[in-house]
Amino acid sequence: MNPDSDTLVTALYVRVDDLLAAHPEWAPRRPAVGIAPKLSDAELVTLAVVSALLGFCSEARFIRWATAHLKPWFPYVPQRSGYNKRLRRSGELMQHVIAALARECPSFFDDVWLADSTPVECGRSRETQQRSDLAGWAAYGYSASPSRHFWGLRLHLITTPSGLPIAYALAGAKADERDMCLEMIARAQIARRGQTLIADKGYRSAAFEDALNAAGIALIRPATKTEQPRPGRQFLRPLRQIIESVNQTLKAQLGPQRHHGRTRSGVAARILQRLLALTAAIWHNQTTQQPRPARSLIAYDH
Repeated sequence: MNPDSDTLVTALYVRVDDLLAAHPEWAPRRPAVGIAPKLSDAELVTLAVVSALLGFCSEARFIRWATAHLKPWFPYVPQRSGYNKRLRRSGELMQHVIAALARECPSFFDDVWLADSTPVECGRSRETQQRSDLAGWAAYGYSASPSRHFWGLRLHLITTPSGLPIAYALAGAKADERDMCLEMIARAQIARRGQTLIADKGYRSAAFEDALNAAGIALIRPATKTEQPRPGRQFLRPLRQIIESVNQTLKAQLGPQRHHGRTRSGVAARILQRLLALTAAIWHNQTTQQPRPARSLIAYDH
């Protein structure tokens, strides 16, 4: 790894270790009597971030690479099966760490949010869809970007203009974007008056806009052909480009489409792993006042 990656790995491990010391309830549950794991939870989370930032889609390949190159930082690297089981049980821990790191970023308090969703394909063959553990959660949906139907989930995101994930949800491909947006805001308890939410035409709904207004959040979205010009339209083009850039960072560099998850916990853990990697990079860039864009991963992907 390069010096920037080394610095991020060290800072992230120390911060996660401190967070776990302050909040031991965040750690995955273990039997009261048993052998203490050789790899700590802070080390596991840090390894997961390294894997995502370096673009590994195969856990077997990452474990081989980590065993050969990361011994100075991680004296013990588990086998692939052990790493996979621990990662799947650490979904709640990763959610806590994402929330904690996000709140330490200056951009967390930005008064503008961007909302969008991106497809997470989970299978193509009919046999996979019928036998998959994801059946009943994953569904058929349509992606306008590549203009094709897919079977899987959608990753719903609310971010700041810097790309920092403020709230997120993984839902079936047919889930309504507006309902998911309101649910994310309520679950994350982030609603505050004076906030502005920028979204696309898919978020058009009088009930949705009324719910946002009741929480003190103004919605800016493109007007349809039958509507009068809406306020704030001058901000749409530059800020919509930013949310597209955030999604492109996720898809091209962190690869949520290449998650290779076959179970619900496996898919959720791998998507959380990538969101944590994005959050950790932004957290490090902002808290150390790096000159590069906050959401830039270039310094950490090699």
